[in-house]
Amino acid sequence: MVKIESSAAPLPYWVRGDTNAFFGFGVNVLVNVLTLTGLCLGVIKLGSGDVFGTILPALGIALVAGNVYYTLLARRLARRENRTDVTALPYGPSVPHMFIVIFVIMLPIYLRTQDPRQAWQAGVAWAFIIGVIVLIGAFVGPYIRRYAPRAALLGTLAGISITFISMNPAGQMWRMAWIALPVLALLLIGLLTDVKLPGNIPIGLAALLLGTAIGWIGGAMSVPDVSAAARDIAFAVPSFEFGLLVDGLTDMAPLLATAIPLGVYNFTEGMTNVESAATAGDNYNLRSVLLADGAGAVVGAALGSPFPPAVYVGHPGWKAAGGRSGYSMATGVVIALLCFLGMFGLLSTIFPTAAIVPILLYIGLLIGAQAFQATPRAHAAAVVAALIPNIAAWATGQMDNALAAAGTSAAEVGDAALAGAGVVYDGLLVLGQGAILAGLVLGALVAFIIDKRFWQATSTAGAGAVLSFIGLIHGPQIEWNANGQVALGYLFVALICAAFALAKIPPRVPDPDEQDLDSPPTPEPAPVPAPASSV
Repeated sequence: MVKIESSAAPLPYWVRGDTNAFFGFGVNVLVNVLTLTGLCLGVIKLGSGDVFGTILPALGIALVAGNVYYTLLARRLARRENRTDVTALPYGPSVPHMFIVIFVIMLPIYLRTQDPRQAWQAGVAWAFIIGVIVLIGAFVGPYIRRYAPRAALLGTLAGISITFISMNPAGQMWRMAWIALPVLALLLIGLLTDVKLPGNIPIGLAALLLGTAIGWIGGAMSVPDVSAAARDIAFAVPSFEFGLLVDGLTDMAPLLATAIPLGVYNFTEGMTNVESAATAGDNYNLRSVLLADGAGAVVGAALGSPFPPAVYVGHPGWKAAGGRSGYSMATGVVIALLCFLGMFGLLSTIFPTAAIVPILLYIGLLIGAQAFQATPRAHAAAVVAALIPNIAAWATGQMDNALAAAGTSAAEVGDAALAGAGVVYDGLLVLGQGAILAGLVLGALVAFIIDKRFWQATSTAGAGAVLSFIGLIHGPQIEWNANGQVALGYLFVALICAAFALAKIPPRVPDPDEQDLDSPPTPEPAPVPAPASSV
């Protein structure tokens, strides 16, 4: 912890580490915006005017407002705790949600109606509902965080990071390993060791330039593509799209089946990211974070964006890279300007994807490591338990995509045929539904059992039974008796744990070296209201 020597000393807006974090995080967000742009144009067949003239400017407003807000939040925390090493929370378009809104919400409507605008309306309404649920979660999340074991919180976050954040980039890297692996090596040397480049060149910038140079020299990029993309640059500012939102909300009922569990996912992920930041030394107020996340999704939807932004995985990585408060604001401003100028088509032709995605794999490595390093050694099995539902969700998603590409589906192939090929699709599908919440339940259950805190384990298993019965976990949708079989299984676990609790077995005595690791989170500071620009 680095303290400010004098309370009157100015807190810098930019330090050298912010440059590293800016290039790393900025590239991260850049990849995601490039991806969602391609999904809108290539999958939903939205016109370039709608994408570059409405959706990206709307997302830009949400990003600049949110990142400015989180910069101010970091600076207030630094002043309150008299420190100069506080790192702002990273904020951008939620990666799992941009695939879900495209393939689960918008694509089926487009395929049924052949109307991209109708699919867009549904996506905007879905994002709005997500934002409202996160706003409600702001008043529930702090209580969950207070009582959930850290192994469950960080383990489920690591599950998201290893699967949905890291695996797809890793696959893209090995497509063009001759570009990506040198970039990854440079990032690992610069961000995981104390080795500095000559002249203290920012490692994120150096890695991006190295990969881009290799790509261009090796012939992976095309000058005509750059020229064609440059002709499409045009300035656009967002405006409210209330008509689009209202039209989408008129048929709201089908959207709730995914919006409710995904809204719960959002505020649970926000909660785990805040816990991750606290583990790294920056204890933010969870309610302030979730209120800003929910407001960003609501405002973005009102402006026409179907992509809800959220606090990102990766705070410890940017802190380790030396980032403080400035990198977040700079990222928001720069990405917003690129959105307003319609530059993402051009950028995708300049920078090879293989030069950009290694930063996402780095984040996956760091978050996965933190889940084990910042929890008691005895809770390692609980961390793994929290990982498993996210791995199952990722695996079934890959199976579904592969079968769809072959013109079929798991339902058409049949569970028996899949099982005969050694694919336990049906069980993995159930395990992965509501993955982040399921991971939280399983991780907490295992941690409480390891600690012989059987009444807490009983309560956790009971919560798992209720959540399974209504479909928030292990169910295809929100409904009564969504998966009674799984709910019954959790209920039996609750009865077993209650029997051991009645036996009054003394709890496990923590090892001396884990006393600090597993201490409960310190009381949260008073919420800091979001400035007008973020709501």
